[in-house]
Amino acid sequence: MAADTRTYSTGKRKTAIARVWLKPGTGAMTVNGLDANTYFERQTSQMIARQSLELVEALEQFDVWATVIGGGKSAQAEAMRHGISRALCLADPERRTVLKRAGFLTRDARKKERKKYGQPGARKRFQYSKR
Repeated sequence: MAADTRTYSTGKRKTAIARVWLKPGTGAMTVNGLDANTYFERQTSQMIARQSLELVEALEQFDVWATVIGGGKSAQAEAMRHGISRALCLADPERRTVLKRAGFLTRDARKKERKKYGQPGARKRFQYSKR
């Protein structure tokens, strides 16, 4: 990958959308203008955001710049992982099998189920009274 080349990709999870740019660099990760460790307070979210780079052993090879909207911080971290994985595949197609096997390229389709009319929630029903 050339030094001036940037790779763009989008990752999604629930209602969170991450727009991710990868460029060759030192491993800096910026999310919405902040350092990733500052933006994601929880250690788990920080680890999830870096997982795909660690898997292909490219943590120190790329600078990641991302804008994330929607959802919560946990879903945003997973959306970032999805976007970074897609961008890594575009940068080097040989990484695809490793990322696919780890499940990072599959979009997690689970979302909150909508509330239905005539009942108090998505699945819950009003109490039935026989008499």
